[in-house]
Amino acid sequence: MKILKAFLYGIGLPVLLIALWWAATSGAPNFFVPTPGALVEKFPATWFGDRLLTDVLPSILRLLAGLAVAIVLGIVLGLLVGLSPVLRALTEPVFEFFRAIPPPVLVPVLMLIVGINDSMKVAVIVSGCVWPVLLNTIEGVRAIDPVQNETTRSYGITGFSRVRYQILPSAAPQIFAGVRQSLSIGLILMVISEMFASSSGLGFTIVQFQRSFAIPEMWSGIVVLGLIGVAMSLIFQWIQRIVLRWYNGLKEVENAA
Repeated sequence: MKILKAFLYGIGLPVLLIALWWAATSGAPNFFVPTPGALVEKFPATWFGDRLLTDVLPSILRLLAGLAVAIVLGIVLGLLVGLSPVLRALTEPVFEFFRAIPPPVLVPVLMLIVGINDSMKVAVIVSGCVWPVLLNTIEGVRAIDPVQNETTRSYGITGFSRVRYQILPSAAPQIFAGVRQSLSIGLILMVISEMFASSSGLGFTIVQFQRSFAIPEMWSGIVVLGLIGVAMSLIFQWIQRIVLRWYNGLKEVENAA
């Protein structure tokens, strides 16, 4: 019953929005906004063929590669900076400067430095996704309970063992918060990077549909992006529940008390 209730809550709003969309487009047809029926008709023919291998899968692989590099880089640098007050004082102004630069404006620069290839697209994703992970990791390390630090020192737990068994678990909730922010940023930057000097990918294909006035196909590409975002969110929530099982259990006990 609980699963059914959660399922109904999950599909309730999408069904309502589709019904409103259908009602708004069923009267006077609008060339620029297709009906749900026209979109459903075009969707399989557009994406369940060659484009699945030439556009969708390469885009997803570039997105996953960029997110993986950003997460690893953000956590490693965040641990180093968070554990060192000197490094934190030195890097904070630099981090704030680069964090304020919108990643899309770096696309021309990265095209010149890296070249017009997949590495450039991955670099664009990394340039925007690394900051939420990095800054949340730093704050997560800084917010560790001082009593925990004293306890680990008392037991002689130092070096990598301290990072593995105390620092990472304690900072994990904030690290996951940063990773969650980076997912949506990565999806946006994936599309933007493929709009510049590209010949494949979801961003490139959607722009081509727009330029050729293939409106239902263009909207179907937007739906694909939304479905990728939903799938990433569900997978992330599943991983988060497993990794932070101890944290969620602690919160339940605190709320019950």
